[in-house]
Amino acid sequence: MQPPLLPLAQNLLVQLALLAQVGMAEQAERACSVLSYGDVKRVELAMALASRPRLMLLDEPMAGLGPDESARMVATLRELKKEVGILLIEHDMEAVFALADRISVLVYGRVIACGLPAEIRANAEVRKAYLGEQEAVHG
Repeated sequence: MQPPLLPLAQNLLVQLALLAQVGMAEQAERACSVLSYGDVKRVELAMALASRPRLMLLDEPMAGLGPDESARMVATLRELKKEVGILLIEHDMEAVFALADRISVLVYGRVIACGLPAEIRANAEVRKAYLGEQEAVHG
């Protein structure tokens, strides 16, 4: 017995809409095994969005991406954050500054600063930690 075509067609439309939401609709017929690492990460985002979350926890989504793929991921996340809350854990500070409304900075598991991106960028303790002086102190 074959499943009814209408639910299958609706599922396909939902899947295509999710892929479009992360900028991957044009790749819909390609197997993940032939996609770039960055494109696979965007497909994973589409899969996560299928459950219609109100909040997504993203752990280093820019990890392993080259500059072009990272820029595409930032653009994708910038659009997604209009529809779903995002809690981002990321070491790529430029990506963080491009995406975050509020930032908490941790060093050695301790929060050293919380605030708006401009406040974090100007924070002396954050600048010291990310310029390597913190390592010299804790050596």
